[in-house]
Amino acid sequence: MNGTTSVHKNLMKYKLTEETKKHGEVTLYLIQALQDFGNVQAGSYGGWVEGERNLSQEGDCWVGGNALVYGNARVCGNARVYGNARVGGDAQVYGDARVSGDAQFSGDAQVYGYAQFSGDALVCGNAQVSGDAQVSGYSWVCGDARFDA
Repeated sequence: MNGTTSVHKNLMKYKLTEETKKHGEVTLYLIQALQDFGNVQAGSYGGWVEGERNLSQEGDCWVGGNALVYGNARVCGNARVYGNARVGGDAQVYGDARVSGDAQFSGDAQVYGYAQFSGDALVCGNAQVSGDAQVSGYSWVCGDARFDA
């Protein structure tokens, strides 16, 4: 390799496509992977985000299926949000957390560690769920609740 040749690695792992849909008053964009990471292959389509602030370009985090992430919500680290899950408000999903099914997150809710949510679980308010916690079915974790398993 000579001194005039440079290799530029694409630092972005996904992009917002031009395909949009409405969730209430919010416009969401379909995402597409630009490179392989975790179990996501380059070219794969994911879920829907309002903007790049909702899904980190770092780590193996991903939004897939029909999942929606909007508002000031953030998915980062190695977290996954998929299925029909909805993450909004100022909610944060990080670490190795998994959110799937019809789970909904809102307010200042936080889920992290290896926590897993599925079914119709609802997490709202200032609730925090961490560790190896598993929340499923028609469960609610709201207010200032702290759940660490």
